[in-house]
Order: sequence, then structure tokens, then C-alpha cells
Amino acid sequence: MSENQLYYGDNLEVMRLYVKDESVDLIYLDPPFKSDQEYNILFEERNGTKSASQIKAFDDTWRWDIKTESAYRAVVESGGELARTMIAFRTILGENDMLAYLTMMAPRLMEMKRVLKPAGSIYLHCDPTASHYLKLLMDSIFGGKNFRNEIVWKRTSAHSSARRYGPVHDVIFYYTKTDKYIWTNLKVDYDENYLNKFFRHVEEETGREFQAIDLTGPGITKGDSGKPWREIDPTEAGRHWAIPDSIIESLGIDINASTKEKLNALNEAGLIYWPQKKGGKPRLKWYKDQIPGAAVLDMWNDIPPISAHAKERMGYPTQKPVKLLERIIKASSKEGDVVLDPFCGCGTTIAAAQRLNRRWIGVDITYLAIALIKHRMQTAFEESVSYEVIGEPASIQDAEALAKQDAFQFQCWALGLVGARPVEPKKGADKGIDGRLYFHDESKSGKTKQIIFSVKSGKPAVSHIRDLRGVIERESAEIGALLSFAEPTKQMLTEAAAAGFYQSPWGSHPRIQILTVEDLLQGKRIDYPPAKLVNVTFKRAPKAKNVKPGSISLL
Repeated sequence: MSENQLYYGDNLEVMRLYVKDESVDLIYLDPPFKSDQEYNILFEERNGTKSASQIKAFDDTWRWDIKTESAYRAVVESGGELARTMIAFRTILGENDMLAYLTMMAPRLMEMKRVLKPAGSIYLHCDPTASHYLKLLMDSIFGGKNFRNEIVWKRTSAHSSARRYGPVHDVIFYYTKTDKYIWTNLKVDYDENYLNKFFRHVEEETGREFQAIDLTGPGITKGDSGKPWREIDPTEAGRHWAIPDSIIESLGIDINASTKEKLNALNEAGLIYWPQKKGGKPRLKWYKDQIPGAAVLDMWNDIPPISAHAKERMGYPTQKPVKLLERIIKASSKEGDVVLDPFCGCGTTIAAAQRLNRRWIGVDITYLAIALIKHRMQTAFEESVSYEVIGEPASIQDAEALAKQDAFQFQCWALGLVGARPVEPKKGADKGIDGRLYFHDESKSGKTKQIIFSVKSGKPAVSHIRDLRGVIERESAEIGALLSFAEPTKQMLTEAAAAGFYQSPWGSHPRIQILTVEDLLQGKRIDYPPAKLVNVTFKRAPKAKNVKPGSISLL
């Protein structure tokens, strides 16, 4: 089994069934915010226009119903601090959608606590709509004493609002499981304005920029650090000599040496700045090229959101920047650690973890997300990543069960196998199109061409082939494909053959093609020009840089 896993399914069931106690080092979750809106993916066509097709990623709406009531009772009956918190929420909120949202989150957060290692950390990303309730929920599960930070991330640069201050930030709650946790003391580059303001001195001999910092600390001492040096008495100013041990050690001087010996060593090394004006006190040279970086604060305004034309944009509605996840992963984990994202969406956490040589577990409840992640991993990392997809149909019986459970998810799964994307059915839309695949096979013309897909979970008939021929003619498509459970009849094959061939630079391809679910499970794919070279259905993820080949333990 690969050490990296991608699961299709409800993250509550996945964690309960597959993720062991205390097996995860870091959890990041970006759950649907209780924003009462339906998120959709807007795909951008290759000609720059927006597609009329909107693929439903998830419905960010939670309703109080009998199922939610049952889940609420299960949480309350378990007892403890969480039960008391949920009872208080119900008293305050009543049986409304916000309570339904919190009821959905509560057992999932409990599972996350279970799978987290004692030295592990969890980051919950949310917006101000529900952040105050989620904070109380996290306190009741992880303990208020294990709350470390409320991080504010400026997610957009401008957002006007007519009757309130412009909302421009998200909130990230950072908790640990215990008081002994992984913390790498991550540093970031200093702001350029800060550097220009404080590193104003230039050493004539070397041209190095430096800041002149105080060699003394507050308070009077009667010991060695309070004695005068070169007729300068720090006690006159109510201070004492304070020399950083790191500087002394870098010079090879014993840190137990006398203060006078340390000051003399600094002076001989040219590390003391003597002001020209009379009465100026000696100061320590702090070189710009030696500073370790700035500590990361809890206000993050240095990671911009993903712009409309950014290379990393995958078209997913709630996609977060890779740099945001890289900061979290670097700060609270080490190479080889396990990172879990139970709402992994288009896979930003997974991509960041892979690039930083961490192992990972991703979970999502839509096949659309799973298809996007598989595409992203293949285009960004190619052969340098290996992972197991769990929850996908592995047999005809599995596929039939999925089709009965959720016909749209079955379509997403089948289309994802052939590199196509589903078309969300809309009232009044043209029928007969369940999916599309776009490709470019002529470098000179740059024309976008397409394959139209029809997915049938029932028994197909020759009329379906005739309908598909009509659709590809109407849509001016190059190829039409029928995906079905049953084997095609002789009449269907005859009708398909009558459609002829599409000619590409790679040869002839049947204009009408029929693939069964068994064909798909055995790896058979659509006959058209090489997918890796021509398929432009999904945006390609940028190639990952600085990835160490084989650095992740794979199979």
C-alpha cells in the first residue's frame, strides 16, 4: 500500500474506518463555510470565454432535519464538554441551519482529535460567518489551553460594502493536541520597508549594510556586566552590558569570558560601531546579510489570493494559495510527517505536502474533486508521486452501486477516467450531453476541438447511437462517445461504424465510440490523439519545483 492515500467518501466514515489512532502529525481543514450559498466551478474555455456549464462542487447549505437531529443526539449522548457546548448552542441558536452546520462539524473534529498524534497540530480555516461558534467548538474538543493562535489571513485586496466595513479576511484557528508539539520556529523574509528603514549604515571597507543595535540592556547590575569599558559606564544610564551569546560563539570566544574580554573581541573583529558625534555610545553591527528572518506573526497579509490568471488556479471555487499551505506545513511538521486534509477540494494541501516531502491523506465527497486532484498530481509531479485512491469503484458491482446511490457522482467517476468533465444538467439545456473533453491537435490553427460524452447507467439501444450522432453534428464535435454498463448490440456497432472517422495528425479515430464500464475498469480509453499532448479539458497544474525524486516513501 502507498503511504499516500486519496479517499472518495464522507470524511467522517473515512476517518472512522481507515485512519488509525494518533497516526497524523498535522491536520488542515477548509470546510464549507456556513455561507448559505451554492458554490459552483466556473470553467474557462480555451478561447477565454466562460463556459455556460457550471459544475456543482458542493452545496454549502446545511438544513436542520431528522438526520441532523439524530446526529445531534449522538453527540449529546456521548457526554463531556462537547455535549455541554452543543446543548448551549441549541439553547442560543434553536433548531436552525447554523446548528445543523455545527452538528455536522462536531463529530468530525472529534475524529480529528483521535487521529492526531500527541505532538500534532490542527489548523481550521473559516470565515467570520461561523468562526466564533467554531472557536467554542474547538475549545470544547481540544481544550482552551491548547489554543495557540487566531491567524488572520487577508484573502482579498479590496472588497467594498455599502453598509459595513469591507470584509477582506479569513480566520485560521491553530490548536495543538498537547502542550508538547512540533514547532519549527519558521522565519520569513523581512519587509523591504523595514530593511530600508533600519539598515541605513554601510561599512566603508566591505560595502555591507548593517543596523547599529544597542550593546546594553535595561537595569543596573553590580557584577561583571555592570563595569565600565573604555571609560563608558552603562550604570550611568541605568543599564548594563548585554552581548548576544550567538555573536560571541561565532567569534570562537568562550561565553564564560569576562564582559571586558567579549567587548574587546567584538571591537577587534570590527563589529562595534562608534558614532562620530561626541558622547555617542558604542553599538553592535547587525549585518543585513546575516539576519535569520522575521518571526511569523498572526496577521498574514503577505500571501495574496490566487488571481484570475494565476498559473496555479484550477477553477475550484474555494481554492487557496499553495504558499498559504506551505507556510502551515513548514511551521508545524517535519519531512516524512503525515498531513491530513479531510475536505481536500482541488488538492492544494496535498500538492504542498508532496512538494515539501511529507506523506499525505486527502478526503473529499465528490468525484469531481477526486478527478481534479488526480489531474493536478499527474501534471505537477508526473512520475515522482505515487498514491492509492480508495473508495472508487473497483468492480462492475461497485460501479452499479454508485450509479444507484448517486447517478451524478457515477457520471463524474466514469468521465474522470477518460479525462472528461461532467456537464451539470440545467433546465432548458440541450439534452444528450453528459460530459465534454476538449483537445488541441493542430498547433498552427490553435482550434479547440471536442469529444461529446453520453453516459448510460441503464440498457443502451441503437437509438442512443443515433441521438449521439445528431448531437456531435449539432455541436460540431469531432468525436462522440457512449459510456454504458451493457455490451453494445450488433445494430449499435453498425450504426457507430456508419459515422466514419475523424482524421488527426496521429491518424484515424472512430467518430462514434462505445466503451463499457468493464472496458473502463480494464484501462481502455477513448481513441483520439495522445491525451498527454492534446487534452486541455482541465487546466494543467504548474510543474512542481525542487521536488526530491524518491524522497517520499512510496510503494
